[in-house]
Amino acid sequence: MTLSLLFALFAVLVVIEVPVAFAMGLASIATIALTQPIPLSIVVQRMGTGLDSFVLIAIPLFVLAGHLMNRAGIAERIFAFADALVGHVRGGLAHVNVVASMIFAGMSGVAQADAAGLGVVEVNAMRDEGYDPAFAASVSAASAIIGPIIPPSVIMVVYAVLVQASVADLFLAGILPGILMGGTLMGMIYWLVRTGRVVAPATRPMSLPRLRRTFVRALPALAAPVLLTVGLLAGVATPTELGALTVVYAAALGFAQRELTWAEVFGACRETLVTCGVLVYIIACAVPFGWIVATSQAPMKLAAFAMSVSENKVVILAMINVALLVIGCFMETTAILLIATPTLFPLIVALGIDPVHFGIILVVNLLIGTLTPPFGVILVIMMDIAKVSLAAMARAVLPFYLPLVGTLIAVTYWADFVLAVPRFFGRAN
Repeated sequence: MTLSLLFALFAVLVVIEVPVAFAMGLASIATIALTQPIPLSIVVQRMGTGLDSFVLIAIPLFVLAGHLMNRAGIAERIFAFADALVGHVRGGLAHVNVVASMIFAGMSGVAQADAAGLGVVEVNAMRDEGYDPAFAASVSAASAIIGPIIPPSVIMVVYAVLVQASVADLFLAGILPGILMGGTLMGMIYWLVRTGRVVAPATRPMSLPRLRRTFVRALPALAAPVLLTVGLLAGVATPTELGALTVVYAAALGFAQRELTWAEVFGACRETLVTCGVLVYIIACAVPFGWIVATSQAPMKLAAFAMSVSENKVVILAMINVALLVIGCFMETTAILLIATPTLFPLIVALGIDPVHFGIILVVNLLIGTLTPPFGVILVIMMDIAKVSLAAMARAVLPFYLPLVGTLIAVTYWADFVLAVPRFFGRAN
């Protein structure tokens, strides 16, 4: 009764377009008031307890670092270097788009920030070269979701807090899946251009002097993800401390290159406050919601039901993937993460799946959801940048679901691939 009422109220509030955070909070309050003989103050207590985690400090630090990089002209330098590196390949700037996003992923842990910052540079450059605006936007949207997979990643920090997993292990586990996703996207672009399904302008030959010149200009920016990864591997600092160091590095780099002003710094801080304010409020409202789900023993019931359908790990993981992809069409990424993690985690433990491995599965699932209409937030951002309709955007992004889902399947069923980097450095079982 309690669980049915909770989800019914939540569904009704979402349908009438109440913001997800408020929907979770109001559904929790109403459910406790109607079914539980406990004071409503438990909601506030749970919200405070859920935010009492030192690891969460890493979120505003990585978000601020990303905004500072955006405002310091880093996006243009990275794009120029990527253009010199792969711009000569058939498909030209579309490949540059993906490579630039993979590089920028090592600086910002939020897909929306990557799409809004680097996406403007990418779409404008492709449109100026003669690419179809919808195709340019679709490539930028698909490549933007690599951001939270290659470390750092805000969504991985949230997951780590929920299941008490190692943030460093999750960051390292995301490296190979992120590279695989970028490689498969570039493969799809090459096939689309080679078969004439997408008309691409002629490319210019590779120039070693230009490559050297753009590499030198982009080198300080390229050093940021390298330093972050080395710091994680060497254990010289926690992810939170590395986030603080990244902020200092981004600010120092921006001022040294004379492309960052104090007004830009204040602007980046303001954007960070807005982004993190929304995110933290969603997390806070999700804690009492998850507490009600847990106390109703829904996770155990779900585990028992899944095991009654099939005890085959392959089948159960396929069911989880399909469910998450469908839900991703209608809900915000962080909200799904905060509801799905405590609900599914007992089942994952029962199946003997490594929490770090499942975290990557969950993150890839949720990020694909940001590209699926009608809710897909990345689609909305890129539509606004490219000034194209939802229908045109949906048609253009359709071919990219194939490499994205292919990456999801590989990540789901190839645990050794996902955990290879953490295991190599002795950080995972």
